[in-house]
Amino acid sequence: MDYNDVPIEDCLRGGEGEMLLFALDRVHRQFAWKSGGLTQEQLGTRHPPSGVTIAGTIVHLAKVEEMWTASAAGRAPGSPTTGPEPWTAYDAEWTTAAESPPEELYALWYGTIGRCRREWSELVRDGGLDVLVQDDPEYQVGRRRRLVDILEENLLHTGQTSIVREAIDGLVGNDPP
Repeated sequence: MDYNDVPIEDCLRGGEGEMLLFALDRVHRQFAWKSGGLTQEQLGTRHPPSGVTIAGTIVHLAKVEEMWTASAAGRAPGSPTTGPEPWTAYDAEWTTAAESPPEELYALWYGTIGRCRREWSELVRDGGLDVLVQDDPEYQVGRRRRLVDILEENLLHTGQTSIVREAIDGLVGNDPP
């Protein structure tokens, strides 16, 4: 799997939902490029003093994407936030992800973003971004906010991954070739 497996269609004049999904697709593709093609050792490389690894970031982003997509859809979260270890434990991504083989990590992330992207395509239709998320009565937000939260989390960690990746093998740039 590599960044070419993240479908993206340019969105020059889409509506709000389409434009936000395009932005998320684009950052997914950037993250796939920055995190892709690495060995298990490289995926577990730390950039001191940070304890962040690309392996951990792959799992973290999959968990965040699933949790917040489930929240927006009004359903219980699924894998990788539930089910058997190692991913379901709190903060497991930062402590155990580097022990997993690359193909397992990549399959987890690509599978999660593909599933969530299909779900978001349905959620944004017909005013869907204005629907309130009902999972926390103390903190009610709309789907629009959840989608922006996912985008923001991906942007933050793609930037971190870019720095770690450059330290590993010198890869630089914003967009895949």
